[in-house]
Amino acid sequence: MRKLFSLFCGASRHAFREPAGTRKVLTALALAAAMVSPVAAQQAPAAKGAPKAAPVSTPKAGAGEKVCRHKFPDGTPKAWVCKKEEPCCAWDEIKYVKCGSTTFACL
Repeated sequence: MRKLFSLFCGASRHAFREPAGTRKVLTALALAAAMVSPVAAQQAPAAKGAPKAAPVSTPKAGAGEKVCRHKFPDGTPKAWVCKKEEPCCAWDEIKYVKCGSTTFACL
């Protein structure tokens, strides 16, 4: 801090002195803040009566469409809408679904 003060003000190095123990006090405050913040975040109580997330509505197929459904190996269901002439494509390895093309199928 002295170096910055002397650079900007042109004062000698002895013109500005920190009060004794300032660095120790600031270090102790920083450590205390660092130790308290993770503990406070963990102690936030989760409300037991909190409403659950609304169930995701299933897609509805319109005219000329179909609903494709697939269940991944981990049990996650997925539903999406494709045109009637397009195949339903799903890749379990990357958990990806899409509508294929009439020419190239699921390539």
